[in-house]
Amino acid sequence: MLLTKKFDIEPKRVTTEIFHSGNEYAKRMTLPKGWEVNTHKHNYDHISILASGKVIVECDGEIKGYTGDTCIVIKKDISHKIVAIEDSVWYCIHATTEWNLELIDETLANE
Repeated sequence: MLLTKKFDIEPKRVTTEIFHSGNEYAKRMTLPKGWEVNTHKHNYDHISILASGKVIVECDGEIKGYTGDTCIVIKKDISHKIVAIEDSVWYCIHATTEWNLELIDETLANE
């Protein structure tokens, strides 16, 4: 999953942290204002949690704004991207048995 700087803003670091528990996988992304998670799809429905901040989520062309904290269900095969309107903390939660960090996004992706 690619992260890109979308707007002309003061440089801040995007951080990613991975958590595993049994067959569950969570990725926490700290997204500075103006950054986006590029458009992508997954093979499975999944839950995303906006823990803090404000984002715009585009799902198959439909755009919605969210303010943390909130939970968002993203259906499988739906193209989606996230744009941070302000500094935000975003979690993606997936069911997977894959533990190899280099393969997880590839396993979950549907591109």
